[in-house]
Amino acid sequence: MSHLIILALLLVFAVAHSGLASLRWRWEDKIGARLYRVMFALISITLAVPLFIYYFNHRYDGLVLWSLQTVPGVHELVGILSGIAFFFLYPATFNLLEIAAVAKPQVHLYETGIIRIARHPQLVGMTLWCIAHTLWIGTSFALVTAIGLVSYHLFGAWHGDRRLLARYGESFRAVQERTSIVPFLAIWQGRQKLVWQEFIRPAYGGVLVTIAVFYWLHPIVISASANLPY
Repeated sequence: MSHLIILALLLVFAVAHSGLASLRWRWEDKIGARLYRVMFALISITLAVPLFIYYFNHRYDGLVLWSLQTVPGVHELVGILSGIAFFFLYPATFNLLEIAAVAKPQVHLYETGIIRIARHPQLVGMTLWCIAHTLWIGTSFALVTAIGLVSYHLFGAWHGDRRLLARYGESFRAVQERTSIVPFLAIWQGRQKLVWQEFIRPAYGGVLVTIAVFYWLHPIVISASANLPY
């Protein structure tokens, strides 16, 4: 039953998140970019928090597919993959002031930093996060959740490209031709180059701090979630 519930929670989040993204330009014209960003963030966070609480509390439900937690090196591998995932999930190419709606949110056709590696860094980050946590937990519930999360992010990548192509036409098509969804593929094919200097930015220091904070909070969050009847 918990497998179906987590998929239902994912579906509700996906419909709301992608639905609001589809309405962005229409609603921004009516209510303003800042108010739209605040509304989008509040709805997304409101739906995401119970989803992850449910995941924490039911992660060991279902069949045990494998048990690798006592295998030497697995804990370190999971930690490394999770850390790398955060660099993709929270890419420093985005303007943090716009995300917080302090500055007016705008759409940018980025082609620098992490975007040179992968055009949809959140898809890569979530895939790495799912691989790491499913490897560690090893249950059918964790696997089903991972499949659901990655599937939605694959849809989100397609949906995002479709929206940008409809709005920016050839300008975005040129970005598509110089970037790739698969990490490092465009660089390997010579369509893109990696500029290491673009990663020497204070924002990446912020990502490192975020990783450290999440690592410290991880047992606290799981303990607190366990106290909720959910």
